[in-house]
Amino acid sequence: MDWYSDFVARLTACQKCPRLAAYRSTVKPLKKYSGQPYWARPVPPWGDLKARVMVVGLAPAAHGGNRTGRMFTGDRSAQNLFKALHLLGLSTRPYSISKDDGVELRCVYITSAVKCAPPRNRPTQSEVENCVAWLREEIEAVKPRAVVALGAVAWGAVLRALGAAAVEFRHGAAVDLGWVKIYASYHPSPRNMNTGRLSAEELAEVLKRAAAEAGCI
Repeated sequence: MDWYSDFVARLTACQKCPRLAAYRSTVKPLKKYSGQPYWARPVPPWGDLKARVMVVGLAPAAHGGNRTGRMFTGDRSAQNLFKALHLLGLSTRPYSISKDDGVELRCVYITSAVKCAPPRNRPTQSEVENCVAWLREEIEAVKPRAVVALGAVAWGAVLRALGAAAVEFRHGAAVDLGWVKIYASYHPSPRNMNTGRLSAEELAEVLKRAAAEAGCI
């Protein structure tokens, strides 16, 4: 079994956080998803396993990744992210809808700081800490040249996974550890995009900087 298959098998069997294990399996489908089976387990990462850019989100959305079984798939945050990735030539489609939508990523690997959907999209600090080991293993296996952390929680988790000193989160910040450079962006959530905290151009600019640093574009 290769590393990825083994990682996914171990990850999807995780029960370390009782609150998240209970919540992910009791999310009731929205009316528009009525009749669809929900993945309702820890959500695996996906993308190019030889990627030079790793994108780290907060956690699966209750009706996004927790439904589809693929990170940043099936919700509005996913569509905001994939429009930017497609614009940069890093995704074959400007959307991420389902596991069988035919989307392929180039030079990019997508994961999350917390692997299960949390209530109200707010994991506890202990739940974030429980997942740091998973993130550390992913970074060691993929060996990205650049990491884009989407939001303060992901930013903190990436720094802890790499054993780096804490640095205050701000959009556009960067930390260079020599072998890898970490970039910060606000999360492409509907709230951030609709309120103007984050524009499509600002998201694309951070991703572009990371991709250029990693030699992907």
